[in-house]
Amino acid sequence: QVRLVESGGGSVQAGGSLRLSCAASGYSHRLASMAWFRQAPGKERDGVAGMNADGSTSYAESVKGRFTISRDNAENNLYLQLNSLKPEDTAMYYCAADYGDYIDDDLRDSQWFNYWGQGTQVTVSS
Repeated sequence: QVRLVESGGGSVQAGGSLRLSCAASGYSHRLASMAWFRQAPGKERDGVAGMNADGSTSYAESVKGRFTISRDNAENNLYLQLNSLKPEDTAMYYCAADYGDYIDDDLRDSQWFNYWGQGTQVTVSS
């Protein structure tokens, strides 16, 4: 069974940076699609950024130019660099993965991802 463990969350001031990591284990073969989602209190879970094994990416408009997703295909590890953080970025950030190979907006659609981590909290103060 695939297990995803996130790390790297924390509390920062607006304008600061964080780097989130997601370590995958228990997979039987390459996890083609991996992504980051976030959920703020009282809001729905939204796709932040996704990446497939070919390197194609998809970003939410609200994070373009500030967040960068990357992955280590050899180890099925996923990363998210968060720069120029804003208070509205405050949320629980979740790593998600699937064996399916998705593209474009599907990389940020939670219905396609079968494996989820427990989340890491990001808090940005003004």
